[in-house]
Amino acid sequence: MKSRDIVYLSVIGLVIWIIGTVYYGYVGSRVLETTSFNYWISFALSPVFSALICIAIVRRRHIQAVNWAAAMLLLAVPGMIGEALVLTNLSTFMPRIHPESGGRYGALLFATYAIVLSIAEFVTLRATP
Repeated sequence: MKSRDIVYLSVIGLVIWIIGTVYYGYVGSRVLETTSFNYWISFALSPVFSALICIAIVRRRHIQAVNWAAAMLLLAVPGMIGEALVLTNLSTFMPRIHPESGGRYGALLFATYAIVLSIAEFVTLRATP
């Protein structure tokens, strides 16, 4: 992977995190503080949607399959760091979400990062001789 790809993926990861955080800041209560059925639908769709976006980015950059794990980590790490800050100060960064919903939000994030990074690891392991 080129150093230009490393910078690009890190910056795109930061941008995706900002967009996602702003989105959940505004509509998070409708996703997290709703019926169980609606929450679980969001819980299932969010990781899939995020994974598709990350796969599209990595493919568009023509990242070789052996480097997918590293590339997806570069996309994920800015968000992981940012979410740690947001979750520890949820009422400051997301005042529309009740503090009790922080656990649901954290679980949604954990599932999303787990799916994205697992797919990347699977692709990398299959491509590694």
